[in-house]
Amino acid sequence: MMVNKKVVQPEISIGLVGHVDHGKTTITQRLSGQWTDTHSEEVKKGITIRLGYANTSIYHFPKAKTYSTTETLEDSKEKGKFLRAISFVDAPGHETLMATMLSGSAIMDAALLLVAADEKCPQPQTKEHLMALEIAGIKDIIIVQNKVDLVSEEGATKNYNEIKAFVKGTIAENAPVVPISAKLNVNIDLLLENIQEKFKTPKRDSKKDPIMFTARTFDINKPGASANKILGGVLGGSIKQGVLKVGDKVEIRPGRKVEKEGRVKWIPVTTKITSIKSGSDDLTEAHPGGSIALLTSLDPSLVKSDSLSGNVIGYPNKLPPVYYELKLKPNLLKRVVGSEKELKVNPIKKGEMLMLNVNSSATVGMVTEIKKSFFKAKLKLPVCASKDDKITISRLLGHRFRLIGYGSLLE
Repeated sequence: MMVNKKVVQPEISIGLVGHVDHGKTTITQRLSGQWTDTHSEEVKKGITIRLGYANTSIYHFPKAKTYSTTETLEDSKEKGKFLRAISFVDAPGHETLMATMLSGSAIMDAALLLVAADEKCPQPQTKEHLMALEIAGIKDIIIVQNKVDLVSEEGATKNYNEIKAFVKGTIAENAPVVPISAKLNVNIDLLLENIQEKFKTPKRDSKKDPIMFTARTFDINKPGASANKILGGVLGGSIKQGVLKVGDKVEIRPGRKVEKEGRVKWIPVTTKITSIKSGSDDLTEAHPGGSIALLTSLDPSLVKSDSLSGNVIGYPNKLPPVYYELKLKPNLLKRVVGSEKELKVNPIKKGEMLMLNVNSSATVGMVTEIKKSFFKAKLKLPVCASKDDKITISRLLGHRFRLIGYGSLLE
């Protein structure tokens, strides 16, 4: 499928979430023409391990009464009206990769919740991902009932009723349910229509100091590249507020890890933005909405293997503080989310290890102090955070971290 390319930055980031193998990556490819599982392990295992990104555009055809991601239709001479550019964040659904999904929710404005029509609803990660969206405050949700080609009409109706029962009383209770087959290209136009009508572009404040959450960092140089042709490190993610421009000097926090005199600490890194990419398009400036890549003057060795993912980017000395210990007011759920069995959430205990997700960062913290209204956790990896950030809390149950609630940052 040919996907029209317009040099327009996407104005909204849409997450694709749900249980493993329910079709998130296939739908991303159907909508954007891009296969987001490009990491070698993803290709071998057939699942999304890291966050994947893909941009596309929505076109409306009034005469044909349809929507498409291309400017023309195969069987029509009508030229589509460009509506807007959008960006997809393909989050992993496998239970062992929940931290990656929670990190991705920080850069989502809206979400498509994928449910496979040929499986009972809800599956464990369907429940966990919906709760993560609720904690993150992502209210704009469309439920995509995928793989309807694999079931009878009776089976699809049964699955639909399971979906409606599952989301009753949740943030997605009134979300539309769109039946599709991503594999056979069935109802993709209806899904695009719902995306255009349901997902409004959020209002942005371009006057605030910029803050960008990094979700991927990488080296784009080929092995053996000559020294005079080596390009700087790439930082991928999404801008929360403000505007970043080519030529801007920026700071990255917490930064890079250094060891000195037997002690480990993180030092903020400063660099210059040499170019900005939205997909394959070059931008002179970037604003909130959609995923972007900043090409920088950083030593590429600093960004290999997502080593700076989870960091926050902004103007020097304008970013939130870095925490090596968090003091949190917990809001615990009644039941553990994502486990096969219904497990009660027990109180947090001193000495236990918790996984804490702050914006696009994931870290592990050991609980060092417990009080009636708060607890303290010493972090394995420091985080850059603001007081208004919600921090998700997951507990190690068996061999997996399970979502048990969220915390509010206290001084």
